[in-house]
Amino acid sequence: MSLPKVLDKIDAGLDASIERLMNFMRIPSISTDPAYDTDVERAADWLVEDLKSIGVTAEKRTTPGHPMIVGKIGEELDDKTPHVLFYGHYDVQPVDPLDQWKSAPFDPQIVDSAHGKVIRGRGSADDKGQLMTFVEACRAWKAVTGTLPCRITFFFEGEEESGSPSLVPFLRENKDELQADIALVCDTTMVSRGVPSVSTQLRGMLKDEFTLIGPNIDLHSGLYGGPALNPLREISRIIASFHDPETGKVTIDGFYDGVKEVPADQLRQWNDSGFDEDVFLGDVGYAQRHGELGYSTLEQLWARPTLEINGLWGGYNGAGSKTVIPSEAHCKLTCRLVGDQDPAALRTALRAHVEARLGPDLKIRWENDLSGSGASVMNLERTEYEAARGALSDEWGREAVFSGMGGSIPVVGFFKSELDLDSMLVGFANDDDAMHSPNEKYDLESFHKGTRSWARILDALATH
Repeated sequence: MSLPKVLDKIDAGLDASIERLMNFMRIPSISTDPAYDTDVERAADWLVEDLKSIGVTAEKRTTPGHPMIVGKIGEELDDKTPHVLFYGHYDVQPVDPLDQWKSAPFDPQIVDSAHGKVIRGRGSADDKGQLMTFVEACRAWKAVTGTLPCRITFFFEGEEESGSPSLVPFLRENKDELQADIALVCDTTMVSRGVPSVSTQLRGMLKDEFTLIGPNIDLHSGLYGGPALNPLREISRIIASFHDPETGKVTIDGFYDGVKEVPADQLRQWNDSGFDEDVFLGDVGYAQRHGELGYSTLEQLWARPTLEINGLWGGYNGAGSKTVIPSEAHCKLTCRLVGDQDPAALRTALRAHVEARLGPDLKIRWENDLSGSGASVMNLERTEYEAARGALSDEWGREAVFSGMGGSIPVVGFFKSELDLDSMLVGFANDDDAMHSPNEKYDLESFHKGTRSWARILDALATH
């Protein structure tokens, strides 16, 4: 068997792998700030050359924004050999506030932490360190066997942290070239430290915003207080109607259409994952779980929909007092969606709920340029998922978990809608990695065992 020799090669080459990652991290590829455009281009060039060094046919492709990278290896293999598309992004978040960093964000350091050594620096966990776990696994396979166990298409993006404006047009223009059996995405976290995870469901998102309009100008509360309708009081009444105060359930008609209960075996995996909800909630100042009655924190985060008020304002917000009855009150809200919830149908139901509760002399204005996307639920009947879970369990010495994610990864939905491609999400970051924040880090264990994990997964996909 080649796998043991590949794993030995990864272990022996760990120092060199870390140095390559740190060189990559030294490039300040901040995609959202035009001042760093040259550096984003430089990071793309670095990746192309690194892929070429292991025999990948790699190219930098221009877009209206930052470049995409497409590379291929294993095209000489038999058509029956599995073909995977591996996605990652090489751009990073801005570093502000700079004064909170313990070391320069683009001068990566290996430092001690409470859980062992970590690589500290921008991009370590999101997503350069994660991306390179896969590249280093491929490097080891190529060095030991001269080839790869699977056919691989590499697809790296330089705009993920700035909204991916070029992504969908690029997918459409290059649809045939990007075809594969399944997409692999390494931009996620483990369910808890040392517990490997395959993320199999992502919540979708519905955004909406409305303004309630009462009088045609702000009114003096002494002259009009009493007979005048106050939009702030009315908006408070309406948003209070969104949730049942006893159960926490959303009260909008049809809100739970398409929501499915978690299968028993998956719920068992979550309950045995080592996740500590008291620590998770206590770290941000909560003494108990809130939300929907009868569901654990993980169920609420991964498998239940939500309706949240993200902003609420109106009237005077400056220093001191201004005695007015405001003309308008404003609300921003989002819904996290699961299962087969339809964002378009839900938007209609949400707006109907609000408009049915408008009182006399109250008008409403909706923001009509807001997005909505359904949840992504992976097809676990595909044998690749169980093969990957077995490979992760072997590497980490404990049962890997089919987990969910509370947020969204838009590229997964786009792979499905534009390429008809299912995705498998495997990441090795931890919740305390401070992604998007000062002092971002990536555990050396995550980098090392993540690389070994991908080597095992490629082997498992080739032989499952």
